[in-house]
Amino acid sequence: MDRAPRGQGPGFAGHRRGRTAATDGGPVGLSTIQNVARATIDPTPLTQVRRHPDRACYERDAIYAILDEGLVCHLGFVAGGRPWVIPTMYARKDDFIYIHGSPASRMLKRSASGANICLTVTLLDGLVLARSAASHSMNYRSVVVIGRAELVKHNDQKLEALRALVDHVIEGRWEDARQPTAKELKATMVLRLNLSQASAKVRQGPPVDSVPDQSLPFWAGEIPIKVRPGKPIPAPGLRDQVSPPSYVRDYHR
Repeated sequence: MDRAPRGQGPGFAGHRRGRTAATDGGPVGLSTIQNVARATIDPTPLTQVRRHPDRACYERDAIYAILDEGLVCHLGFVAGGRPWVIPTMYARKDDFIYIHGSPASRMLKRSASGANICLTVTLLDGLVLARSAASHSMNYRSVVVIGRAELVKHNDQKLEALRALVDHVIEGRWEDARQPTAKELKATMVLRLNLSQASAKVRQGPPVDSVPDQSLPFWAGEIPIKVRPGKPIPAPGLRDQVSPPSYVRDYHR
């Protein structure tokens, strides 16, 4: 809701918009041009941030960092003439987002049909309390991905995707779990979405109150919000000699 000035957008985690090897001086060779092209995801009419464009970020590393930190995405699609937005887990591997589920899933069947879909991930970093009710906001990092998903058909590729999904949630878990059977693989649909159309939007920093409002006698500031895991709870029937591995004891996001 706030009216943020320029400079309230990206610049997080060491990423600076607009700075590439091509802008640092010196000769620009083919490899440099290729690296520059790789460093950003060019905005399209569908992914260009129009509201608060100063908060936009098209740097590939920054977009991937947000996706790698998140746990749940929301997938938007149209089915039966109605729009639907469904939360689901996901994983990024290289330049693709992977999702999975039952072949009976309406979300997956529609997404596998070649229809346009929209996938979003949002990380909430804090509440921003201003002196004016209209200027309250939130600090966040978000990514929007647009495109058409494709079906992952071969079992070896499905296994790699499922491994990415498990290890995205908690790295190292795939090796400590029974691998999927042929029957389980057959009963699982896996889709992938290319990240060629993706953009990030980020808000950081304090509230933006007008000069007259800054003299009002109300507290203003930020309340940081972080994901903090609790103490692991053993499953019923767990064998006494099985202790939680280090990735469970030390889990963090």
